[in-house]
Amino acid sequence: MREGIERRLAAILSADVVGYSRLMSEDEIGTLSALKAHRAKFIDPEIARHSGRLVKLMGDGALVEFASVVDAVECARVIQRAMAERNRDISEEQRIEFRIGVNVGDVIVDGDDIYGDGVNVAARIEALADPGGICISRTARDQVRDKLDITLGDMGEVEVKNMARPIRIFRVPVNDMEGSAVSAT
Repeated sequence: MREGIERRLAAILSADVVGYSRLMSEDEIGTLSALKAHRAKFIDPEIARHSGRLVKLMGDGALVEFASVVDAVECARVIQRAMAERNRDISEEQRIEFRIGVNVGDVIVDGDDIYGDGVNVAARIEALADPGGICISRTARDQVRDKLDITLGDMGEVEVKNMARPIRIFRVPVNDMEGSAVSAT
């Protein structure tokens, strides 16, 4: 390894704003202001509360690292529930909604940034989530299944862009009413 670069296992949360280009084309300043307000008022504090580290922002996306996948999934659920509440009185075409993907994998750490398949898988499965939804990989599911009282929806093996093998994906219930069964199986 080169000096200053290390590997570690991490839970990676990838988030993306649904319809960001459309939102920006309709109201750049309003969209950017709303997104910054969501981050400042509850997203960044929620990430910190769940011991996450914001690695980077990428326009309409964010990459967050956690030491615990349970914390990553719980943080994602809190964010998605809060966004649904914040969007309740906003017209559908003006809502800021996220898709979130969570993976557990080996990452390469270079300074404050992270790279590698662990990150790439999180980004690919995030794209499969419904607006306001969360998808996780099988490796993430294996870590949360006996620790969270939720029922995950098995989406099966999914072929994703630029990945050598299909990835087993699970849909995470955002609201407790969606998945109030015994375990995350």
